[in-house]
Amino acid sequence: MSPSDPAVWDAGWWQPARQRVSPNFDARPADQAIDLAVIHSISLPPGVYGGDEIHALFTNQLDPQAHPYFADVAQLKVSSHFLIRRDGQCEQYVSIFDRAWHAGLSQWRGRQRCNDYAIGIELEGLEHTPFEARQYGTLVRVLRAISSICPLAGVAGHEHVSPGRKSDPGSAFDWSTVRSELADLALSWPDDM
Repeated sequence: MSPSDPAVWDAGWWQPARQRVSPNFDARPADQAIDLAVIHSISLPPGVYGGDEIHALFTNQLDPQAHPYFADVAQLKVSSHFLIRRDGQCEQYVSIFDRAWHAGLSQWRGRQRCNDYAIGIELEGLEHTPFEARQYGTLVRVLRAISSICPLAGVAGHEHVSPGRKSDPGSAFDWSTVRSELADLALSWPDDM
């Protein structure tokens, strides 16, 4: 079975991913096409990888006393559809058919409220630190799988849908590799590439 085979989906959950359910989601607007993927980067605390802090953030369980940085973010109600760890492992927090709370105040090519029509994909990392080859491999698999059941038309970074407010995935993200791997899907990409 191919990783992009629609049979690997169950009610918007990609079966190769580890399911770790977030309460931070709601319904998308009725009849909303899901046609954009927004790429993010995250690490908690910044520059620390492999722990369970991102899971704690997405499930409203982050201890604000555990690290000075957490005091500013522990109260946030945020989520993403997917998280791709440094080792390439994929976790899913929200069904792609539901609205995850990842993009915030945002717009893509004149359309406001990206959360309404976008799928959020977090890469464990920092904006100025290279991502791992395994992460790119999993990202390509996830995007192909999404395109098998959604009318995916574009891929953008958080920095592109929330310019001036967000800077991820940042300068270390290799857009050309991802674009090359997905050339057969005829997706639109950020204008500044």
